[in-house]
Amino acid sequence: MAGEGRYLEVKWMAVGMVLLGALVVAVSSLRGDTSPAQQLAFKATRVDLVNQMGAAIARAGDAERSAVLATTDEASQAFAEQARAGLGEVEAAMGQLGGLAGKGSPEREKEQLARFAKAFQELKKGDEEVLRLAVQNTNLKAYALAFGPAAQALSELEAPLARLVEQAAGSTEGRQVVLHALGARVAALHVQALLAPHIAEESDAAMDLMEATLRSEQDQARKELSALAALPSMKASGEVAAAAAALDRYAGLEARILALSRENTNVRSLALTLNQERKTMAVALEALAALKQAILEEPIPGVTYGQAPNPRR
Repeated sequence: MAGEGRYLEVKWMAVGMVLLGALVVAVSSLRGDTSPAQQLAFKATRVDLVNQMGAAIARAGDAERSAVLATTDEASQAFAEQARAGLGEVEAAMGQLGGLAGKGSPEREKEQLARFAKAFQELKKGDEEVLRLAVQNTNLKAYALAFGPAAQALSELEAPLARLVEQAAGSTEGRQVVLHALGARVAALHVQALLAPHIAEESDAAMDLMEATLRSEQDQARKELSALAALPSMKASGEVAAAAAALDRYAGLEARILALSRENTNVRSLALTLNQERKTMAVALEALAALKQAILEEPIPGVTYGQAPNPRR
């Protein structure tokens, strides 16, 4: 009986050792590392990925701002591609970190990674909206039309009016010619002066008011030209017709300018970059910093990071 009891005791001890060994193997496999050096390397790998994400976010932000401020479609598109590439690097590194987090990382790290992922999605969504607007450059195109072809059309309106005034000097209708020609030129100048503020304006309500004034001034210019054409001495003159044709050309250009100005892609993308995107980037970077801190604070048995061990622990 004593021998049998001793046999059973040894047997159960052996079973216990097997079970303990299995438990150790299971825990080790969950952590993926078995030595402090390996655990330090595992931590360094994750910290490096976090640093890569921070650098990629910074590059994407710089490229986004450059896309907004670029003066050509080609430059805006090139910077937009750089910004999207930077965001792609963040997603790739985040995927790698997520894979590593599944190999024994603390729960706090997983929570911070999930928090950063949510903040990054908001950042990416806002960035894509900014880039979509920035590459269209509608305000820049409106400026180019306003100070190019539209300005030229108004100059072509003024030239025949100046010749009419010169031709009518000393005639019985000279005073009326001067008044109507001057009225048309003043109305044209008012129209020209309102284009740039309209293009720069962000508010639809303010643009509505400007457009009402533009229509009124353009109508006034047409009335003055019609009054000129009705004068007996002007019926054989082609100058009034030339001025009217120039005003028609301007009107067609103005319609294009106002349509581009209404899209407001440069103004809207700049406003988003300076306000909403600046805030979402700050939230994402703060979440990334918290993730990095969680990884750094993960304890490793036997590693004190240069601090003297506490003998009372």
